[in-house]
Amino acid sequence: MMPDRRVWLITGVAGFIGCNLLEALLRSEQRVVGLDNYATGRLSNLEDVRQNVSADEWERFTMIKGDIGDLEVCRQACAGVDYVLHQAALGSVPRSLAHPTATNGSNVGGFVNMLDAARGANVGRFVFASSSSVYGDHPVLPKVEEQIGNCLSPYAVSKRVDELYAEVFSRCYGIECIGLRYFNVFGPRQDPEGAYAAVVPKWIAAMIQNQTVEINGDGETSRDFCYVTNTVQANLRAALVDDAKATNKVYNVAVGESATLNELYEMLRLRLLPRFPHLAEAKAHYRDFRSGDVRHSHADISKARALLGYEPTYRLQDGLDEALDWFVHNAEQPERAEALDVDVD
Repeated sequence: MMPDRRVWLITGVAGFIGCNLLEALLRSEQRVVGLDNYATGRLSNLEDVRQNVSADEWERFTMIKGDIGDLEVCRQACAGVDYVLHQAALGSVPRSLAHPTATNGSNVGGFVNMLDAARGANVGRFVFASSSSVYGDHPVLPKVEEQIGNCLSPYAVSKRVDELYAEVFSRCYGIECIGLRYFNVFGPRQDPEGAYAAVVPKWIAAMIQNQTVEINGDGETSRDFCYVTNTVQANLRAALVDDAKATNKVYNVAVGESATLNELYEMLRLRLLPRFPHLAEAKAHYRDFRSGDVRHSHADISKARALLGYEPTYRLQDGLDEALDWFVHNAEQPERAEALDVDVD
């Protein structure tokens, strides 16, 4: 699947998904330029990649510390690049509700900067991270790319606007763009700390530390949880697909199965129980539904299967089994005991 050595740009390379893409590309003997301002990405993610690849592979990586809000930095990063994998963004529904201007500045302003820089550098393909949040209040399940509802958060709006800008740049300037609507990606190097931590690492850390796990609503909210290895596969297939009918489209990136938050809690508790006996009697606590949350999320992935050749190799249970040791090893003692908001977008 991988071509002869090419140059790839990963924005948000120090983030969770970005660093997993970096490792996969370096292991495939590709040259990679990384761009990150470390607002949410972590140097420790890059160090972890360095430890996991050979010295020769690591030598093919060039890091640029910079912000996608700076057009000149974006142009510098895109120079000589064959493929862009644009992951940089301010994620999280609750963050966007608290800071809508910052979300728009990064996710929309920064996105347009990257598109314009890629256009100017004649980049061969621009693959970008969108989100399942763009489906909003559309009631039909599973989610099909051509049917979206009203956005429920500034974050969702920003990702929908990105899709529209990519469509217009393709039409007006001829740049090939593919958007990937991520559904609840989880896996190694995902941050368990902070006010906007993702649900899987945050809950694992809380369970290990015998803290209360808070579930928004009744726990019957459902999500299509997607292991990061599936997401890496989708990005590479989107970048390399050699079919004009597959470009300038958006695709769901998921497994095509959903689990409720109650089911996820039990999956995690039972996997951790042999190592942490205090979880034998552990129970989740429930609180009010959170503003901006979509009630149910379940993807139809037939379009990605047919046009990209995407086939998820990890179901939710498989991903939890593979990533559990990493999450346990990296669970850190929190500075305070109260539960923080977790992101299930």
